[in-house]
Amino acid sequence: MTGTPSPAAAERVASLHVTKGHGTENDFVLLDDRDGALDLSGPLVRALADRHAGVGGDGVIRLIESSRVPEGAAVLAADPSARWFMDYRNADGSVAEMCGNGVRVFAAYLERLGLWDPFGGELAVGTRAGVRWVRRIPAAGVSSADDVPWYAVDMGPWSLLGGPRAIEAGYDAEVAVVGLAEVRPALGVDVGNPHTVLALAGQAELDAADLTRAPVVVPVPPHGTNVELVVPLGEGTGPDGVVVGRVRMRVHERGVGETRSCGTGACAAALAVRAWAGDGAPDVWLVEVPGGTVRVSVLPGGHVELAGPAVLVADADVALAALGA
Repeated sequence: MTGTPSPAAAERVASLHVTKGHGTENDFVLLDDRDGALDLSGPLVRALADRHAGVGGDGVIRLIESSRVPEGAAVLAADPSARWFMDYRNADGSVAEMCGNGVRVFAAYLERLGLWDPFGGELAVGTRAGVRWVRRIPAAGVSSADDVPWYAVDMGPWSLLGGPRAIEAGYDAEVAVVGLAEVRPALGVDVGNPHTVLALAGQAELDAADLTRAPVVVPVPPHGTNVELVVPLGEGTGPDGVVVGRVRMRVHERGVGETRSCGTGACAAALAVRAWAGDGAPDVWLVEVPGGTVRVSVLPGGHVELAGPAVLVADADVALAALGA
């Protein structure tokens, strides 16, 4: 049994079986609670995610049947095949709508457990941002670890929070980042969760930013925001003749701090740079993050796709008493 046991079972359960995984070094603790028997409390999430006294991770992902969570009704109405729900929690214990790297790792976890055959078709995953569809694809040849499986996720609809006026102005928010000399204009992007993207002049500014402290965003987003700092790197032509844009990014995730990667943040960064570039900008972008590279593709119908690796690195049994949660 995994997670926090019910009071009746507390005396019988001494350990917690977990799996550790990451997508471009955005790392997670995964729990198998498919029958919904567990109470995944904030203190337990924080204890598991603690990098000194726990397993360590940017978040905790619980596998549970969609029918066993309140948000599952909407998920199953949208796609009855979305049997499995990705219950994602930030490292501070707060609940999050979605995680682009996390959903790829979740798909790899379901594959490991025998709950999804990637050669049998797409996987429909329930999330608090709606259904996400995942397929396994060949590695894109953008890293040294090309033997690691890649997963492509239809991340659903996206939008620029400020609408046409923000596109015309080029921004709809201002962000103060420790280490940067002045307040910067930024663009709000919704990819199922909120993001604020600001462009920097080059690598020196990207290196100078101190993301150990949360950037200050004005106006203050009602539910918080992830903040991406991006450096556009131009465009090139891929082997298939498709024009591909490139950006480099660092991110401060709400409820976590700076992470090595953020999947929804990579989507937001590419979409913001594409908006700034105007008509004729590429629909495919490679986004470089400290933990590797992911690919973002703008799809027909107002959707965006995220593709990248997912790695399961360890299984462990954690002593519940030692967690102190």
